[in-house]
This record gives sequence, structure tokens and C-alpha cells, in this order.
Amino acid sequence: MTIFATALERGARRTRRAAARLTRPDGHGGGALVAFGALAAADLLATARRPRGAARAGKPLLMPALAAHALRRRETADAPAPKALLAGLACATAGDTALLADEYEPAFLLGMAAFLGTQVSYTAGYVRQGALKGLRRRPWIVAAGLAGWAAANAAIAPGLEKRLRAPVAGYSLALTAMAVAALGTGARAGTGALAFLGSDLLIGLQAAGHVFPGQEVAIMAGYLFGQYLITTGWPVTPV
Repeated sequence: MTIFATALERGARRTRRAAARLTRPDGHGGGALVAFGALAAADLLATARRPRGAARAGKPLLMPALAAHALRRRETADAPAPKALLAGLACATAGDTALLADEYEPAFLLGMAAFLGTQVSYTAGYVRQGALKGLRRRPWIVAAGLAGWAAANAAIAPGLEKRLRAPVAGYSLALTAMAVAALGTGARAGTGALAFLGSDLLIGLQAAGHVFPGQEVAIMAGYLFGQYLITTGWPVTPV
């Protein structure tokens, strides 16, 4: 009986440790990331279907799942909340919600304004992480970013309605600044920012009338991958 009880207790301890490894809030199999992955898969599937309608109802929950993951990582490391990251994800949530109705111009512009908040928040966070120091060592990143921004706007602007050209140019400049700052911070942040930038470039091409099969799925896949890398790559600094 004692042997059985000991074995049972040992098994229970192992089960608790396994459960803790699965759900622990330090980024290694965290429940929030599992939720994000499930929501992302569902949204990509819904994006590929026509009509989409209510199938994308979970889209506004994507960035809150990443925010929950970021907060739980900080709890484990006894680190302060990543305010710039959380602000950016909050703005992205507002943008995701608005762009559910992106066929209407007011919703498209509202979504762009919300994501402008995301870019500004991320850029400020990267600057605090030492992006400017990294860019001083590699000034070609800044030059390449500005050249890419100018080329993309030159290609897209003729296909846009005139009233959209200035907002798109302004937003894309903020997006480019975010990507440049991320590249000055590190490889993971830079890769995530470039995926985000590529996703928005596809949106710009779509708005300018350049449409191809699978474009919306590619847009969402790039955005989700970018936000995942940006969130999971955000440094954790213990207090």
C-alpha cells in the first residue's frame, strides 16, 4: 500500500511538472501562444474562404493573445510590463477590428490610423532598446529603408485615389521607420518587422488595384508571423 501510494504521489508530481512546462508563462509552450496559434490558423482558413463573414470573428482576439503571452513572460522573470509592446498590440487590435470592414473606406482609414499607433509604439520601444546605436554602426539600413519607401510609394501612388495618397505615404513612412529601428535592434526583431512591412506592402498593392490569387492569405500570414516574432523577440529585463 505504501509503495502504491508513493508511486501515485510520484506520478502526480510528474504530471504537475509536465502541466507546468506546457502552460508556464515564460514563452516555452505558454497557453497564450497555443491560443494565438489556434486563432491564427482559424483566421487564415477563414481568410481563404468566400464569403468570410462571421468566420473571422476571432480576429480581434489575436493580438490580445500575444499580449497575454508577453505579460506572463514578464511575471516569470519579475520584469516590468513592456509598455511599448503592449501599446502597439492594443493599437493593432483596434486596427484588426476596423479592417474587418476594409471594403469601406472609413474603416480602412480608421484601421490605418490604429496601425500608425502600432508603428509609433514599436519604434519608440526599439529606440529605448538601443536601435539608434545599432543603426549608427550600419547606416546603410537607413538609406535602404528610405529608398525602399520612395520606390514603393512611386509604384503604388498612381493606382490610389488622390485623397488616399498622403495617408498611405505617411503611414508607410512610419512603418518603414519601425522596420529600420527593429533592424538596428536585432535579427529577430528585424525579421518580424520586415514580415509586417511586406504584409502592408501587399495591402498597398491591393488598394492600388494590383490583385493576385492568395493575396489576402499572404497578407495575413505575413502580419501574423511578424507580430509573433516582434512579441516573442521583445527583450525581458528583470527588475
